[in-house]
Amino acid sequence: MKSMVLLIDANIILNYLMNRNPGFEEARKIMDFCRRDDIHGYVAFHTVSIIWYVLRRKPQEERRRLLLDICELLTVTGALHKDVIDAILDDDFSDFEDCLQVKCAENIFADYIVTENINDYSKSSIPAVTAVELIKVLEI
Repeated sequence: MKSMVLLIDANIILNYLMNRNPGFEEARKIMDFCRRDDIHGYVAFHTVSIIWYVLRRKPQEERRRLLLDICELLTVTGALHKDVIDAILDDDFSDFEDCLQVKCAENIFADYIVTENINDYSKSSIPAVTAVELIKVLEI
């Protein structure tokens, strides 16, 4: 099997970090897959600040530790100035953040965007899959 590249959406990472159910067990499996040599997990640069904000009720030291843990497991990827402009102008996406996710996924030549909101990516050039769907593919 060739190496697989995944862009992991904030909702999957937050399920994992916050032990949120439903979804924690599947998110844990996705993170375990990202520890393998043949799977490369990425997180979009702007997702890190989203996670920081969502975790705002946790003590700052704990937030920093959680984000560092994620950044040691997943590689942070970004978007170029042109990508941001293209995202602003892209009428196919009603959610700017989702469009930025796609731009980041394109820049790393991702095989999949892993998210719980696949409907948000119906116009994406990179296929979006749920954690459950990806687990089925990877456990074959």
